[in-house]
Amino acid sequence: MDIVDPQFWIAVLQIIAIDIVLGGDNAVVIALACRHLPEKQRNQGIFWGVFGAVSLRVVMVFFALSLLKIPFLKIVAALLLVWIGIKLLKPEPKNGKHKINANATLLVAIKTIIIADAVMSLDNVIAIAGAARDSLSLVIFGLVISVPIIVWGSKFVMKLMDRFPVAIVIGAGLLGWIAGAMIVTDAIIKEWVDSNAIFLHWLLPILGVLIVIVAGKQLAVRELKKSCQGE
Repeated sequence: MDIVDPQFWIAVLQIIAIDIVLGGDNAVVIALACRHLPEKQRNQGIFWGVFGAVSLRVVMVFFALSLLKIPFLKIVAALLLVWIGIKLLKPEPKNGKHKINANATLLVAIKTIIIADAVMSLDNVIAIAGAARDSLSLVIFGLVISVPIIVWGSKFVMKLMDRFPVAIVIGAGLLGWIAGAMIVTDAIIKEWVDSNAIFLHWLLPILGVLIVIVAGKQLAVRELKKSCQGE
């Protein structure tokens, strides 16, 4: 596709729109994973988390269509995403009462971002590849332009979470919703669901939200109890 071709710029606009629409999920994960970090380390967590995630996307773009055909892949990915959402609801450690290894915490945040982004990025990568119409340069452009969108989005979401704690629960619930939606589109059950149980397209995402929030809150309560007993 030539740069003077109108189709080129249509594809560019489509890719930017995809990044804006689908990048929000990734921004929420980054904000949740980095919210416990000290202010100075938040930018490091965002940078290395996004760097690792985008590097994985570059690899995934060559295998995305084949990966989606693997039975049970999305189901396993969804279960992993549910677990990540539950873990991200853990309460913030009290720095004054517990010694925290800041470097270890930063590495955990980066690892969480990369794993969650890899799990959620299949649809994103496929959408970009489709809009690029077999143009490798446009695919690369789509991946590059996604970086600032995700970084700015994550910083904005993090500020919301600092100011409105309920946003943390909403963000974790969003991961549960995505997980539920992923399950019904897995290669092994998609055709059956579409033919016999279309209601699962909305029921499983709702169940995903409930599971993440309820289990996450229970985990948070246990963590707080352990914290109080250790004082």
